Amino acid sequence: MPSPTLSLQTTTLWEYPSQHYGKGEQGSSDYRGATPSWVIWNLLQRYTQPGDLVVDPMCGSGTTLDVAKDMGRLGIGFDLQPHHPKVKEADARDLPMEDEVADFVFVDPPYGTNLKYSGKPECIGELDARKDEYFEAMGKVFEELWRVMKPGSHGGVFVCDVWKRKEFVPIGAQFIYLLVQAFKVVDHITVVRKSKSLEQGNYHKAAEETNYFLRGFSHLLLFQKEEVDADSPEKKGGGSPRGSRRQGRGRGRG
Repeated sequence: MPSPTLSLQTTTLWEYPSQHYGKGEQGSSDYRGATPSWVIWNLLQRYTQPGDLVVDPMCGSGTTLDVAKDMGRLGIGFDLQPHHPKVKEADARDLPMEDEVADFVFVDPPYGTNLKYSGKPECIGELDARKDEYFEAMGKVFEELWRVMKPGSHGGVFVCDVWKRKEFVPIGAQFIYLLVQAFKVVDHITVVRKSKSLEQGNYHKAAEETNYFLRGFSHLLLFQKEEVDADSPEKKGGGSPRGSRRQGRGRGRG
């Protein structure tokens, strides 16, 4: 049965009754942690035009690529363990792309060690979000996104906070801190989670008995790489959060 008709979400509280839109699915429902495709559809509808280049550095099952194709955009996706034939293998901190080519970027990063990702030691999914190393790694991802984005272009990061072993990790707030080092933060959207665990009474009973809250929403942080005047000090120094430490990387590398 086809999913309900899509329309633009117009408040900062987003909700849609299905993971996918249309008659089929985008990405794969078998991939745990897949991005809701309707979220990406809304972003591309607002911030891109047909023919624009959309980049996802942690593309997983390829949801971003499928949505981009549906909407007439050019999608390029990378992942350390691709689960889609068109996703290329690469580290999100070192993309084989030239500078300032992307019209839009989207990233849905791993944020906990409860899911098994690539198993590779360099994989950010192997890092515990309760430790500084995770946020240092994600800071490098945001630097790389800044490098490949065109001036004036937008991006989005989709992530959830973590409650693990009686410790709350405010990943959304931490990401905002990281993003403002390089970007203009455009808005902060709350996306209602459609998790099967939220439908099970035993999870709610445990939350009551042990005094914690189930994660009922995800953060969608929207940001922009601002255009810099040619004569400004930022332009002369490179303008990146690390003084433009990466330059001139060709598409063929990797």
